[in-house]
Amino acid sequence: MFLDKVKISCKAGNGGNGKVFFKRAKYVPNGGPEGGDGGHGGSIVFKTTLELTNLSEFRYKKVFKADNGEDGGNNMCDGKSAKDLVILVPVGTVIKNALTNNVIADLVEPEEEFVALRGGKGGRGNSKFATATRQAPRYAEMGEQTKPFELILELKTIADVGLIGYPNVGKSSLLKAVSNAKPKIANYHFTTLAPNIGVIKAYGENMVWADIPGLIEGASNGVGLGHDFLKHIERTRVLIHVIDASGSEGRDPYNDYLKINEELNKYSDKVANIPQIVALNKIDLIDADMREEYLELLKKQFGKIKIFDISAAAFIGLDDLIKEVANLVKSQPKVTRMQIEETNIDKREKKTFEINKIDEDYYEVTGDLIEEIAFNVIINDYNSFAYFQKRIKDEGIIDALIEAGMKEGDTVKMCQIEFEYII
Repeated sequence: MFLDKVKISCKAGNGGNGKVFFKRAKYVPNGGPEGGDGGHGGSIVFKTTLELTNLSEFRYKKVFKADNGEDGGNNMCDGKSAKDLVILVPVGTVIKNALTNNVIADLVEPEEEFVALRGGKGGRGNSKFATATRQAPRYAEMGEQTKPFELILELKTIADVGLIGYPNVGKSSLLKAVSNAKPKIANYHFTTLAPNIGVIKAYGENMVWADIPGLIEGASNGVGLGHDFLKHIERTRVLIHVIDASGSEGRDPYNDYLKINEELNKYSDKVANIPQIVALNKIDLIDADMREEYLELLKKQFGKIKIFDISAAAFIGLDDLIKEVANLVKSQPKVTRMQIEETNIDKREKKTFEINKIDEDYYEVTGDLIEEIAFNVIINDYNSFAYFQKRIKDEGIIDALIEAGMKEGDTVKMCQIEFEYII
């Protein structure tokens, strides 16, 4: 099943906790703090691959969690950092913040990597808090906690060349004839239900060709399959407009050309202005005695546009077409990335807090800053709690509480900590 848009949930790994440990050795009378640091959590990394052509891999698996870092150990042993979780996506994948719909990445190159969410930092062990005046700290840092985020993945096919045209004109046959692609081919409409991709190496160019599913009249307004796949034409550099020159479907070849281009114009000016080559296909089905005269009359209708007589099934005229396309691709600029609208969805600034007056003499303080301070406090350790008191004073939290009306004897809650305010 072809899938070109999906919402997934991602969470980077938490950092491992720091360790509280004191060295004990027979011949070491004053063992010191030797708790190790926690390891870093794994990050969420997206990586493009040419092996994938759509997002069908995400049809059933939509939740991705990186591993947490290991906790610190004894004897200065640090916890192991977790490996990053690498998620493979097709070239041309656009990543958006599902909450804001802002673009955070546009992956247009093969093997390109993007770190969407970084893993949590590991907490420091008690060995890192030892000083000349505090020689036996009985506390360590907790690892940094991460949050899940919802992301939207949307595929906008990256191809040098797009094959367009009515259903059953031979686009899939042409792609199969000139590349390594193996599209499904049959003599009925809408055989192609998804863009097929093929790679062609010729005339000094490595070109990616994409067979865009059949456009029909009214596609820009949602008729047929074309509306769903018009966006996959947006980032092609050259279009090959494949036309059934034999009229085997009972349609007029030139009229087909006009109608398809009308749909491109309705969709967007950008798509309408992509350089276009016409390939008059199935010429082997035209009576040999009248073929040359018929094609000459047909070409006069098209005017000055570059036209090639081909038969994908009989391998007629394909080399000349490929050569012209390769030269045209060379002259076209590379694909430009979409504008990035949000650079970091997981800011973790940890400088914000909010005061809520729950009752006449009861206040609760919440926010990233409070979590960062309070998670590392050990209430029954004098040095740890003294550090906590100093931090909330230095960060302006006490002043903000007084401004909010706090008075002596009132109770304040910060995460799991409750204390009575005493002047």
